[in-house]
Amino acid sequence: MNLTVIGLGLIGGSAALVLREKGMATHVVGVDASEQHAAKALQLRIVDEVLPLHEAVAQADLVLVAVPVDSCIGVLQQVLDACQQQVVMDMGSTKAAMIEALRQHPQRGRFVAAHPMWGTEFSGPEAATVHAYKGKAAIVCNADESDSDAVQLAEQALAAMGMHIVHMQADAHDVHTAYISHISHITSFALANTVLEKEREENAIFELASAGFESTVRLAKSNPDMWVPIFRQNRDNVLDVLNEHISQLRKFKACLEKENWDYLRELIEQANNIKRILK
Repeated sequence: MNLTVIGLGLIGGSAALVLREKGMATHVVGVDASEQHAAKALQLRIVDEVLPLHEAVAQADLVLVAVPVDSCIGVLQQVLDACQQQVVMDMGSTKAAMIEALRQHPQRGRFVAAHPMWGTEFSGPEAATVHAYKGKAAIVCNADESDSDAVQLAEQALAAMGMHIVHMQADAHDVHTAYISHISHITSFALANTVLEKEREENAIFELASAGFESTVRLAKSNPDMWVPIFRQNRDNVLDVLNEHISQLRKFKACLEKENWDYLRELIEQANNIKRILK
């Protein structure tokens, strides 16, 4: 299969590496707005060649679009304009606005909206890894709006990358990812800012930070060029979950202010129930 990857950072670069290793992609063409990223992807052998978008799409059986979500709709429109029978799959973290924008496109059937639930705090081609995706969920949204052969090829690629498929409507996807993914990043950003504001001794942060702090704040290293557009597109859902999160924080704050240790224990025990789901 000829694979074209548009966006040669962590997500797209890792997909290219994995699909090549699994033998599904025999030739990989890259497209990237950054000449530096394109050159690095060639150097790292993530792609075999770099071409302009229209030429790259013409050569492809499958086109993966892995660009920030604020650019994704425009890029997908260009790709679908250039499509004949190619299958096009995006890998973005928000879906409802994208699917609505593309709904009337004459090549809409060739597009499969997917979201691999994997990522790290790193970015760029250097962050791409062949160990990505295995054991993770891949959400395929509004599959009934895509051609059956397009869904089949897209899901074969996702399965080859080691993921299990979950079908979901776009609106539900955006709600669930706000609760499971997007709030985690906001919490991490806020915690990092809290520590940086209150703890002026960088050596103390470095020396005393426990594994718990490191794991919680890890996401604060994530690229704002990726996350600001995600928060903008999923604003309403993120605000909903953020309001609930603030409400929960206020409960903990009130326990400490009022020295209500019994209720504090109850809140922690309630939180422990997550162990039933995440083992």
